[in-house]
Amino acid sequence: MSDKKNNSVASSISLSVVVPVFNELENVEPLILEIQASLENTIAYEMIFVDDSSSDATLNKLVQLNSTINQLRVLSHRKRSGQSAAVYTGVKAARAPLVVTLDGDGQNNPFDIPNLLEAYQKNAGTAQNVMICGQRANRKDNFVKRFSSKIANRIRSGLLGDLTVDSGCGLKLFKVQDFMELPSFNHMHRFLPALMIRNGGKVISIKVSHRSRDRGKSKYGTFDRLWVGIFDLIGMVWLKSRPLNPEVKEPE
Repeated sequence: MSDKKNNSVASSISLSVVVPVFNELENVEPLILEIQASLENTIAYEMIFVDDSSSDATLNKLVQLNSTINQLRVLSHRKRSGQSAAVYTGVKAARAPLVVTLDGDGQNNPFDIPNLLEAYQKNAGTAQNVMICGQRANRKDNFVKRFSSKIANRIRSGLLGDLTVDSGCGLKLFKVQDFMELPSFNHMHRFLPALMIRNGGKVISIKVSHRSRDRGKSKYGTFDRLWVGIFDLIGMVWLKSRPLNPEVKEPE
């Protein structure tokens, strides 16, 4: 495709849907079909599925679907790099000015995307940077995961002051430019609201639905999340204490 045609396609796209996946063979096709159904006749969009070096046939399935679904783009990592790296890869490649992210396990409901878009449009003029975050209502995870997440969210919110009840929800909407101005590091996806606020932005949470995982297996255990979260939180407290966001004026 010529550069001129690429530029024409990019200028017509208003929303990029970024989905990081790892070993989600059974979930990618149903999720793609749901994204299509949720955005049909509402907005010009693209889907960017980033395969984080899956060890199953996820990438093969995505390549197969890519041949028949015009809105789908498939990117892949040569070696496993983590969810934050997959999100970063997808956002960096986005052709639209706005990005919405969601998890690839099927637990986020794509039919909540229009609600995030509506909330963004209502609040886009109230701050320079705005992020809309999903807040999972009636979570379908087991008790241990719900309880540990609740405690972790309280501790994180208390230390970082990100005013976000559910930072772990994969559904988030923001401008590409705002995201690319954030510091990038492994596990940054867990702290996007705090990073946005650190950069002078505004974060708004809206309630979204949540579904049980019907296919595939969870990639994290409770204690994996706990220990990784502790070290990351220490780093975020340090980072938050060193913002570089001066007010600038130009003398007349």
